[in-house]
Amino acid sequence: MNNNSGTGREMFEWAVELFPHCRSITGPGLRTTLNYFQNIVPELQIHGIASGTQVFDWVVPQEWRIKSAKLTDPNGDVVADFADSNLHVVNYAVSVDRKLSLSELQAHLYSREDMPEAIPYVTSYYSPHWGFCLEHSKRSALPDGEYQAFIDSEHVDGELNFADLVIPGESDQEILFTSYACHPSMANNELSGPVVLIALARWVQSLDRRKYTYRFVLAPETIGAIAYLSQNLNHLQAHVIAGYVITCVGDDGGYAYLPSRTGTTLADEVAIAALEGRDLDFTRYSFLDRGSDERQYCSPKVDLPMASLLRSKYGTYPEYHTSLDNLDFISAKGLGESLSMYQDCIRILEHNEIYECVEKCEPQLGRRNLRPPQNSAGAGQPTLSEIQSNTSNILAYADGKTDVVGLSRVTGISVFDIIDGCALLKSNQLLEIAAID
Repeated sequence: MNNNSGTGREMFEWAVELFPHCRSITGPGLRTTLNYFQNIVPELQIHGIASGTQVFDWVVPQEWRIKSAKLTDPNGDVVADFADSNLHVVNYAVSVDRKLSLSELQAHLYSREDMPEAIPYVTSYYSPHWGFCLEHSKRSALPDGEYQAFIDSEHVDGELNFADLVIPGESDQEILFTSYACHPSMANNELSGPVVLIALARWVQSLDRRKYTYRFVLAPETIGAIAYLSQNLNHLQAHVIAGYVITCVGDDGGYAYLPSRTGTTLADEVAIAALEGRDLDFTRYSFLDRGSDERQYCSPKVDLPMASLLRSKYGTYPEYHTSLDNLDFISAKGLGESLSMYQDCIRILEHNEIYECVEKCEPQLGRRNLRPPQNSAGAGQPTLSEIQSNTSNILAYADGKTDVVGLSRVTGISVFDIIDGCALLKSNQLLEIAAID
Protein backbone atom coordinates (compact mmCIF):
# COMPACT_ATOMS: atom_id res chain seq x y z
CA MET A 1 0.00 0.00 0.00
CA ASN A 2 1.19 3.50 -0.78
CA ASN A 3 1.61 5.17 2.61
CA ASN A 4 1.55 8.69 1.13
CA SER A 5 4.62 9.55 3.19
CA GLY A 6 4.82 13.10 1.82
CA THR A 7 1.18 13.84 2.50
CA GLY A 8 1.47 12.00 5.80
CA ARG A 9 4.20 14.38 6.91
CA GLU A 10 2.09 17.34 5.82
CA MET A 11 -0.93 16.10 7.77
CA PHE A 12 1.23 15.55 10.82
CA GLU A 13 2.48 19.13 10.55
CA TRP A 14 -1.13 20.35 10.47
CA ALA A 15 -1.81 18.37 13.64
CA VAL A 16 1.26 19.85 15.34
CA GLU A 17 0.10 23.40 14.57
CA LEU A 18 -3.48 22.75 15.72
CA PHE A 19 -2.66 20.70 18.82
CA PRO A 20 -2.33 23.60 21.32
CA HIS A 21 -5.74 25.14 20.61
CA CYS A 22 -8.49 24.67 23.17
CA ARG A 23 -11.32 23.36 21.05
CA SER A 24 -14.82 22.74 22.31
CA ILE A 25 -18.29 22.34 20.83
CA THR A 26 -18.41 26.13 20.37
CA GLY A 27 -16.06 29.05 20.70
CA PRO A 28 -12.79 30.53 19.47
CA GLY A 29 -10.78 27.28 19.41
CA LEU A 30 -13.30 25.65 17.10
CA ARG A 31 -13.39 28.66 14.79
CA THR A 32 -9.59 28.86 14.70
CA THR A 33 -9.44 25.21 13.66
CA LEU A 34 -12.06 25.60 10.92
CA ASN A 35 -10.33 28.74 9.63
CA TYR A 36 -7.02 26.88 9.56
CA PHE A 37 -8.50 24.20 7.30
CA GLN A 38 -10.19 26.82 5.14
CA ASN A 39 -6.73 28.25 4.43
CA ILE A 40 -5.74 24.81 3.10
CA VAL A 41 -8.94 24.29 1.10
CA PRO A 42 -10.39 27.74 0.40
CA GLU A 43 -13.64 26.30 -0.96
CA LEU A 44 -14.51 25.01 2.53
CA GLN A 45 -17.55 26.96 3.74
CA ILE A 46 -17.91 27.88 7.43
CA HIS A 47 -21.42 28.24 8.85
CA GLY A 48 -22.93 29.20 12.18
CA ILE A 49 -26.11 28.38 14.09
CA ALA A 50 -27.13 30.81 16.81
CA SER A 51 -27.20 29.85 20.48
CA GLY A 52 -30.70 28.87 21.55
CA THR A 53 -31.67 27.40 18.18
CA GLN A 54 -33.74 24.22 18.42
CA VAL A 55 -32.14 21.36 16.48
CA PHE A 56 -34.41 18.32 16.74
CA ASP A 57 -34.52 17.39 20.45
CA TRP A 58 -31.51 19.56 21.31
CA VAL A 59 -30.84 23.27 21.74
CA VAL A 60 -27.62 24.91 20.56
CA PRO A 61 -25.86 25.94 23.80
CA GLN A 62 -24.29 29.24 24.65
CA GLU A 63 -20.78 29.75 23.37
CA TRP A 64 -17.93 29.00 25.78
CA ARG A 65 -14.93 31.29 25.97
CA ILE A 66 -12.08 30.71 28.41
CA LYS A 67 -9.13 33.03 29.06
CA SER A 68 -7.21 31.41 31.91
CA ALA A 69 -7.47 29.03 34.85
CA LYS A 70 -5.22 28.05 37.73
CA LEU A 71 -5.46 25.91 40.86
CA THR A 72 -3.02 26.83 43.67
CA ASP A 73 -2.24 24.79 46.79
CA PRO A 74 -1.86 26.08 50.39
CA ASN A 75 1.85 26.75 49.79
CA GLY A 76 1.18 28.90 46.75
CA ASP A 77 2.39 26.22 44.35
CA VAL A 78 0.45 25.74 41.13
CA VAL A 79 -1.35 22.39 40.98
CA ALA A 80 -2.98 22.83 37.56
CA ASP A 81 -2.65 25.62 35.01
CA PHE A 82 -4.71 26.01 31.84
CA ALA A 83 -1.66 27.65 30.23
CA ASP A 84 0.28 24.39 30.61
CA SER A 85 -2.47 22.11 29.25
CA ASN A 86 -5.99 22.96 28.22
CA LEU A 87 -7.01 19.53 29.53
CA HIS A 88 -6.41 20.80 33.09
CA VAL A 89 -9.84 22.49 33.06
CA VAL A 90 -13.20 20.76 32.70
CA ASN A 91 -14.27 21.67 29.18
CA TYR A 92 -17.15 24.20 29.30
CA ALA A 93 -16.43 25.01 32.98
CA VAL A 94 -18.18 28.02 34.49
CA SER A 95 -16.05 30.75 36.04
CA VAL A 96 -14.94 30.50 39.66
CA ASP A 97 -12.75 32.49 42.04
CA ARG A 98 -12.86 31.03 45.53
CA LYS A 99 -10.88 29.52 48.37
CA LEU A 100 -11.82 26.08 49.62
CA SER A 101 -10.45 23.20 51.66
CA LEU A 102 -9.03 20.04 50.14
CA SER A 103 -12.11 18.08 51.17
CA GLU A 104 -14.37 20.66 49.45
CA LEU A 105 -12.11 20.72 46.41
CA GLN A 106 -12.25 16.95 45.86
CA ALA A 107 -15.73 17.23 44.31
CA HIS A 108 -14.17 19.40 41.61
CA LEU A 109 -11.06 17.30 40.91
CA TYR A 110 -10.75 14.61 38.24
CA SER A 111 -7.97 12.06 37.77
CA ARG A 112 -7.48 8.47 36.61
CA GLU A 113 -6.19 6.07 39.23
CA ASP A 114 -5.50 3.52 36.48
CA MET A 115 -3.50 6.14 34.51
CA PRO A 116 -1.67 8.00 37.28
CA GLU A 117 0.50 10.13 34.96
CA ALA A 118 -2.26 11.16 32.57
CA ILE A 119 -4.55 14.19 32.67
CA PRO A 120 -8.09 13.02 31.89
CA TYR A 121 -10.40 14.82 29.45
CA VAL A 122 -13.65 15.79 31.21
CA THR A 123 -16.58 17.83 29.86
CA SER A 124 -19.70 19.44 31.28
CA TYR A 125 -21.42 20.90 28.25
CA TYR A 126 -25.02 21.00 29.42
CA SER A 127 -24.77 21.13 33.22
CA PRO A 128 -23.13 24.24 34.76
CA HIS A 129 -20.07 23.01 36.64
CA TRP A 130 -16.40 23.75 37.19
CA GLY A 131 -13.43 21.53 37.86
CA PHE A 132 -9.76 20.77 37.35
CA CYS A 133 -8.21 17.65 35.86
CA LEU A 134 -4.78 16.45 36.88
CA GLU A 135 -2.51 13.44 37.14
CA HIS A 136 -3.61 11.04 39.88
CA SER A 137 -0.04 10.90 41.16
CA LYS A 138 -0.26 14.63 41.91
CA ARG A 139 -3.81 14.49 43.26
CA SER A 140 -2.98 11.77 45.77
CA ALA A 141 -0.09 13.86 47.13
CA LEU A 142 -2.05 17.09 47.66
CA PRO A 143 -1.56 18.51 51.18
CA ASP A 144 -4.38 19.55 53.49
CA GLY A 145 -5.14 23.23 53.69
CA GLU A 146 -6.77 26.04 51.76
CA TYR A 147 -6.71 26.06 47.95
CA GLN A 148 -7.38 28.86 45.49
CA ALA A 149 -9.50 27.87 42.47
CA PHE A 150 -9.65 30.39 39.64
CA ILE A 151 -11.26 29.99 36.23
CA ASP A 152 -11.83 33.00 33.98
CA SER A 153 -14.47 31.87 31.50
CA GLU A 154 -17.82 33.01 30.21
CA HIS A 155 -20.89 31.60 28.52
CA VAL A 156 -22.43 34.03 26.05
CA ASP A 157 -24.95 34.01 23.27
CA GLY A 158 -22.96 33.28 20.14
CA GLU A 159 -23.04 30.47 17.64
CA LEU A 160 -22.08 26.90 16.94
CA ASN A 161 -19.83 26.61 13.90
CA PHE A 162 -19.34 23.86 11.36
CA ALA A 163 -17.89 23.65 7.86
CA ASP A 164 -18.70 21.79 4.69
CA LEU A 165 -17.41 21.40 1.17
CA VAL A 166 -19.33 20.00 -1.79
CA ILE A 167 -17.26 18.87 -4.80
CA PRO A 168 -19.54 18.26 -7.80
CA GLY A 169 -19.34 15.15 -9.93
CA GLU A 170 -21.13 13.84 -13.00
CA SER A 171 -23.94 12.53 -10.79
CA ASP A 172 -25.84 14.31 -8.04
CA GLN A 173 -25.57 11.13 -5.96
CA GLU A 174 -23.28 11.93 -3.05
CA ILE A 175 -20.55 10.29 -1.01
CA LEU A 176 -20.40 11.87 2.47
CA PHE A 177 -17.32 12.12 4.68
CA THR A 178 -17.54 13.62 8.16
CA SER A 179 -15.28 14.24 11.13
CA TYR A 180 -15.37 16.34 14.29
CA ALA A 181 -13.25 19.26 15.49
CA CYS A 182 -14.34 19.84 19.08
CA HIS A 183 -11.80 18.10 21.32
CA PRO A 184 -8.91 20.05 22.88
CA SER A 185 -5.32 18.79 22.81
CA MET A 186 -5.72 15.17 21.77
CA ALA A 187 -4.14 13.75 18.65
CA ASN A 188 -5.68 10.44 17.59
CA ASN A 189 -9.20 10.91 18.91
CA GLU A 190 -9.37 14.46 17.61
CA LEU A 191 -6.94 15.81 15.07
CA SER A 192 -6.29 12.67 13.05
CA GLY A 193 -9.84 12.65 11.68
CA PRO A 194 -10.00 16.27 10.49
CA VAL A 195 -6.51 16.29 8.93
CA VAL A 196 -7.23 13.09 6.97
CA LEU A 197 -10.63 14.45 5.91
CA ILE A 198 -9.11 17.69 4.62
CA ALA A 199 -6.30 15.87 2.80
CA LEU A 200 -8.88 13.55 1.26
CA ALA A 201 -11.01 16.49 0.14
CA ARG A 202 -8.02 18.14 -1.50
CA TRP A 203 -7.20 14.87 -3.29
CA VAL A 204 -10.79 14.53 -4.56
CA GLN A 205 -10.58 18.09 -5.91
CA SER A 206 -7.52 17.05 -7.94
CA LEU A 207 -9.24 14.15 -9.72
CA ASP A 208 -9.71 14.60 -13.46
CA ARG A 209 -13.07 12.85 -13.35
CA ARG A 210 -15.58 12.29 -10.58
CA LYS A 211 -18.55 10.05 -11.13
CA TYR A 212 -20.11 11.09 -7.81
CA THR A 213 -20.50 14.34 -5.92
CA TYR A 214 -18.48 14.43 -2.68
CA ARG A 215 -19.54 16.18 0.52
CA PHE A 216 -17.10 16.79 3.39
CA VAL A 217 -18.36 17.95 6.80
CA LEU A 218 -16.44 19.14 9.87
CA ALA A 219 -18.62 19.80 12.91
CA PRO A 220 -18.52 19.44 16.69
CA GLU A 221 -19.27 15.86 17.69
CA THR A 222 -22.91 15.06 18.55
CA ILE A 223 -24.46 18.55 18.74
CA GLY A 224 -22.71 19.65 15.54
CA ALA A 225 -23.80 16.57 13.61
CA ILE A 226 -27.35 17.00 14.91
CA ALA A 227 -27.34 20.67 13.92
CA TYR A 228 -25.99 19.85 10.46
CA LEU A 229 -28.62 17.17 9.94
CA SER A 230 -31.38 19.54 11.10
CA GLN A 231 -30.47 21.85 8.21
CA ASN A 232 -29.65 19.28 5.51
CA LEU A 233 -31.53 16.07 6.30
CA ASN A 234 -33.92 16.00 3.35
CA HIS A 235 -31.12 16.63 0.86
CA LEU A 236 -28.82 14.05 2.43
CA GLN A 237 -31.51 11.37 2.52
CA ALA A 238 -32.29 12.00 -1.15
CA HIS A 239 -28.70 12.00 -2.40
CA VAL A 240 -26.20 10.19 -0.13
CA ILE A 241 -25.52 6.62 -1.25
CA ALA A 242 -22.50 5.95 1.01
CA GLY A 243 -20.56 7.75 3.69
CA TYR A 244 -17.90 7.47 6.38
CA VAL A 245 -17.20 8.99 9.77
CA ILE A 246 -13.43 9.55 9.87
CA THR A 247 -11.95 9.35 13.37
CA CYS A 248 -9.04 7.73 15.21
CA VAL A 249 -6.95 7.21 12.08
CA GLY A 250 -3.54 8.56 13.11
CA ASP A 251 -1.67 5.79 14.91
CA ASP A 252 0.31 2.83 13.61
CA GLY A 253 -2.02 0.17 15.03
CA GLY A 254 -4.03 -2.32 13.03
CA TYR A 255 -7.13 -1.42 11.06
CA ALA A 256 -10.70 -1.60 12.30
CA TYR A 257 -14.13 -1.46 10.70
CA LEU A 258 -17.29 -0.19 12.36
CA PRO A 259 -20.42 -0.92 10.31
CA SER A 260 -23.54 1.11 9.71
CA ARG A 261 -26.60 0.25 11.77
CA THR A 262 -27.67 -2.46 9.31
CA GLY A 263 -24.18 -3.47 8.22
CA THR A 264 -25.47 -4.04 4.68
CA THR A 265 -25.04 -0.69 2.96
CA LEU A 266 -22.80 0.16 0.03
CA ALA A 267 -20.49 1.93 2.50
CA ASP A 268 -20.10 -1.33 4.43
CA GLU A 269 -19.44 -3.40 1.33
CA VAL A 270 -16.86 -0.96 0.01
CA ALA A 271 -15.07 -0.68 3.38
CA ILE A 272 -14.72 -4.45 3.65
CA ALA A 273 -13.67 -4.75 0.01
CA ALA A 274 -10.97 -2.10 0.55
CA LEU A 275 -9.57 -3.90 3.59
CA GLU A 276 -9.74 -7.36 2.06
CA GLY A 277 -8.46 -6.05 -1.26
CA ARG A 278 -5.23 -5.11 0.50
CA ASP A 279 -5.21 -8.45 2.34
CA LEU A 280 -5.18 -6.65 5.69
CA ASP A 281 -6.05 -8.14 9.03
CA PHE A 282 -8.61 -5.95 10.75
CA THR A 283 -10.88 -5.86 13.78
CA ARG A 284 -14.55 -6.05 12.91
CA TYR A 285 -16.78 -4.20 15.35
CA SER A 286 -20.55 -4.19 15.71
CA PHE A 287 -22.79 -1.15 15.53
CA LEU A 288 -23.36 -1.88 19.21
CA ASP A 289 -19.77 -0.63 19.64
CA ARG A 290 -20.66 2.79 18.16
CA GLY A 291 -19.60 5.95 19.93
CA SER A 292 -19.06 8.74 17.41
CA ASP A 293 -21.31 10.61 14.98
CA GLU A 294 -22.58 7.40 13.38
CA ARG A 295 -25.02 7.54 16.31
CA GLN A 296 -26.66 10.51 14.57
CA TYR A 297 -26.19 9.72 10.88
CA CYS A 298 -27.40 6.13 11.28
CA SER A 299 -30.27 6.78 13.72
CA PRO A 300 -33.52 5.19 12.48
CA LYS A 301 -35.27 8.35 11.25
CA VAL A 302 -32.08 9.59 9.58
CA ASP A 303 -30.77 6.23 8.36
CA LEU A 304 -27.86 7.36 6.22
CA PRO A 305 -25.46 4.63 4.95
CA MET A 306 -22.46 5.55 7.13
CA ALA A 307 -19.60 3.31 8.28
CA SER A 308 -16.08 3.90 9.63
CA LEU A 309 -12.57 2.69 8.91
CA LEU A 310 -10.32 3.33 11.90
CA ARG A 311 -6.96 2.42 13.38
CA SER A 312 -7.06 2.22 17.22
CA LYS A 313 -10.77 2.78 17.85
CA TYR A 314 -11.95 5.27 20.43
CA GLY A 315 -12.41 3.68 23.84
CA THR A 316 -10.11 0.73 23.09
CA TYR A 317 -6.66 2.18 23.83
CA PRO A 318 -5.51 3.29 27.30
CA GLU A 319 -4.49 6.77 26.19
CA TYR A 320 -8.01 7.57 24.95
CA HIS A 321 -9.46 10.80 26.40
CA THR A 322 -6.27 11.65 28.26
CA SER A 323 -3.21 13.84 27.78
CA LEU A 324 -1.33 10.72 26.63
CA ASP A 325 -3.29 10.80 23.37
CA ASN A 326 -0.67 13.26 22.21
CA LEU A 327 1.46 13.85 19.14
CA ASP A 328 3.69 10.91 20.10
CA PHE A 329 0.70 8.60 19.71
CA ILE A 330 0.18 9.41 16.01
CA SER A 331 2.60 9.39 13.09
CA ALA A 332 2.99 10.63 9.54
CA LYS A 333 3.02 6.99 8.44
CA GLY A 334 -0.24 6.19 10.22
CA LEU A 335 -1.98 9.25 8.82
CA GLY A 336 -0.69 8.56 5.31
CA GLU A 337 -1.84 4.94 5.37
CA SER A 338 -5.30 5.94 6.59
CA LEU A 339 -5.61 8.51 3.84
CA SER A 340 -4.63 5.83 1.34
CA MET A 341 -7.31 3.50 2.70
CA TYR A 342 -10.04 6.12 2.23
CA GLN A 343 -8.67 6.89 -1.25
CA ASP A 344 -9.10 3.17 -1.99
CA CYS A 345 -12.75 3.42 -0.92
CA ILE A 346 -13.26 6.27 -3.38
CA ARG A 347 -11.51 4.35 -6.16
CA ILE A 348 -13.80 1.39 -5.54
CA LEU A 349 -16.91 3.58 -5.46
CA GLU A 350 -15.90 5.34 -8.67
CA HIS A 351 -15.41 1.99 -10.45
CA ASN A 352 -18.28 0.07 -8.88
CA GLU A 353 -20.19 -0.47 -12.11
CA ILE A 354 -22.61 -3.25 -12.91
CA TYR A 355 -21.34 -5.12 -15.94
CA GLU A 356 -22.93 -7.67 -18.25
CA CYS A 357 -21.48 -9.99 -20.84
CA VAL A 358 -21.73 -9.01 -24.48
CA GLU A 359 -21.58 -12.55 -25.89
CA LYS A 360 -23.93 -15.44 -25.40
CA CYS A 361 -22.02 -18.41 -24.00
CA GLU A 362 -18.30 -18.22 -23.29
CA PRO A 363 -16.41 -15.96 -25.67
CA GLN A 364 -13.25 -17.22 -27.33
CA LEU A 365 -10.63 -15.93 -24.94
CA GLY A 366 -7.59 -17.51 -26.58
CA ARG A 367 -7.56 -15.27 -29.64
CA ARG A 368 -7.73 -12.28 -27.35
CA ASN A 369 -4.70 -13.51 -25.36
CA LEU A 370 -6.91 -14.12 -22.34
CA ARG A 371 -6.31 -17.88 -22.24
CA PRO A 372 -3.17 -19.94 -23.06
CA PRO A 373 -3.21 -21.16 -26.68
CA GLN A 374 -2.46 -24.75 -25.61
CA ASN A 375 -4.77 -26.44 -23.14
CA SER A 376 -2.17 -28.51 -21.29
CA ALA A 377 0.00 -28.24 -18.25
CA GLY A 378 3.73 -28.70 -17.99
CA ALA A 379 7.06 -27.09 -18.75
CA GLY A 380 6.94 -24.42 -21.40
CA GLN A 381 3.20 -23.83 -20.89
CA PRO A 382 2.42 -20.16 -21.61
CA THR A 383 1.37 -18.31 -18.47
CA LEU A 384 -1.12 -15.51 -18.03
CA SER A 385 -1.02 -12.53 -15.74
CA GLU A 386 -3.21 -12.70 -12.65
CA ILE A 387 -5.58 -10.19 -14.23
CA GLN A 388 -5.86 -12.27 -17.40
CA SER A 389 -6.48 -15.45 -15.43
CA ASN A 390 -9.38 -13.81 -13.59
CA THR A 391 -11.34 -12.97 -16.71
CA SER A 392 -13.17 -16.29 -17.00
CA ASN A 393 -14.60 -16.04 -13.49
CA ILE A 394 -15.52 -12.39 -13.97
CA LEU A 395 -17.42 -13.30 -17.14
CA ALA A 396 -19.20 -16.14 -15.33
CA TYR A 397 -20.82 -13.70 -12.89
CA ALA A 398 -21.18 -10.56 -15.02
CA ASP A 399 -24.94 -10.95 -15.28
CA GLY A 400 -26.07 -7.33 -15.44
CA LYS A 401 -27.12 -7.47 -11.79
CA THR A 402 -23.88 -7.80 -9.83
CA ASP A 403 -21.64 -4.80 -9.20
CA VAL A 404 -17.85 -4.84 -8.94
CA VAL A 405 -17.92 -5.26 -5.16
CA GLY A 406 -20.33 -8.15 -5.57
CA LEU A 407 -18.09 -9.76 -8.20
CA SER A 408 -15.20 -9.59 -5.75
CA ARG A 409 -17.27 -11.13 -2.99
CA VAL A 410 -18.60 -14.03 -5.03
CA THR A 411 -15.32 -14.88 -6.80
CA GLY A 412 -12.91 -14.19 -3.94
CA ILE A 413 -10.83 -12.03 -6.28
CA SER A 414 -9.44 -8.77 -4.91
CA VAL A 415 -11.73 -5.86 -5.74
CA PHE A 416 -8.76 -4.06 -7.33
CA ASP A 417 -8.10 -7.06 -9.60
CA ILE A 418 -11.80 -7.15 -10.45
CA ILE A 419 -11.63 -3.49 -11.48
CA ASP A 420 -8.60 -4.17 -13.68
CA GLY A 421 -10.12 -7.35 -15.09
CA CYS A 422 -13.38 -5.62 -16.00
CA ALA A 423 -11.43 -2.85 -17.71
CA LEU A 424 -9.50 -5.44 -19.71
CA LEU A 425 -12.66 -7.28 -20.76
CA LYS A 426 -14.41 -4.02 -21.62
CA SER A 427 -11.48 -2.99 -23.82
CA ASN A 428 -11.90 -6.33 -25.64
CA GLN A 429 -15.62 -5.63 -26.17
CA LEU A 430 -16.56 -8.59 -23.95
CA LEU A 431 -18.18 -6.58 -21.15
CA GLU A 432 -20.39 -3.53 -21.16
CA ILE A 433 -21.92 -1.45 -18.42
CA ALA A 434 -25.43 -2.69 -17.82
CA ALA A 435 -28.36 -0.44 -18.58
CA ILE A 436 -30.20 -0.07 -15.26
CA ASP A 437 -33.85 1.01 -15.32
